[in-house]
Amino acid sequence: MPGAVLIVLALIGFPIVVGMSTAGLAALIGFFLHKDAETRHEGSELVDINN
Repeated sequence: MPGAVLIVLALIGFPIVVGMSTAGLAALIGFFLHKDAETRHEGSELVDINN
């Protein structure tokens, strides 16, 4: 019986862990891509009208 409970908990917890890690990875990639875009287009006049 304890094995079945552990399996059910793993089946419930696995999608949550995968979703949270994917969200964290997306935030990290977005941060670095935004930082890269800011440095690449630092003197552009379009940066001023974007904000």
